[in-house]
Amino acid sequence: MRDFAIKLIKTIQQIMTVPMLILFIASKNQEVIIVDVRRWAKKVELIDSSDWANLLYLLYKYPEFRSLYYYRIKQGNFISLLLMHIIKFFYKECPSLFLDCNNIGNGLFLKHAFSTIISAESIGENCSVSQQVTVGYNTEGRPIIGNNVSIGAGAKVIGKVTIDDNVKVGANAVVVKNVPKNCVVVGVPAYIVKRDGVKVKEQLI
Repeated sequence: MRDFAIKLIKTIQQIMTVPMLILFIASKNQEVIIVDVRRWAKKVELIDSSDWANLLYLLYKYPEFRSLYYYRIKQGNFISLLLMHIIKFFYKECPSLFLDCNNIGNGLFLKHAFSTIISAESIGENCSVSQQVTVGYNTEGRPIIGNNVSIGAGAKVIGKVTIDDNVKVGANAVVVKNVPKNCVVVGVPAYIVKRDGVKVKEQLI
């Protein structure tokens, strides 16, 4: 009985977000959105095998996903943009999450990403960003984030810096210099504590 009730509630939730599928159908970024859905489904451990069902659930459950979804839709045509502004009145995005990037790669996962500003030049594929993160610009420019980069809660990445592939930025770290690939950085200012799986203690150059 309990399982039936849970399944019924989930079905009702999905039905409530059906109007948002209009945006998906009108979007030119359908393939990218599906990649986002599959990564989020894996991260939050959804067991439904249907991309459509998972998309509806994510749109209902996670304001952060809605913010990313609207970012993808913004890159569409005039009709999809018009529909988006109408639908956003009823289905709000995360109010304290700001996505201001020229390009965001497939599969960005936004974990509890409230009070987060992402103003990068570009973000690679399969990146993760937690809450209270700032990826911001200064007078020199904006950060470039590579593939498979994870930015922990409260971290700051500021200015014209490059975070290379497969980097983990620890919670509350402050990054103001380039970070080479396959590294873990922590601290204020950030320094390397692991490179290619080996523990080190190196300053960023």
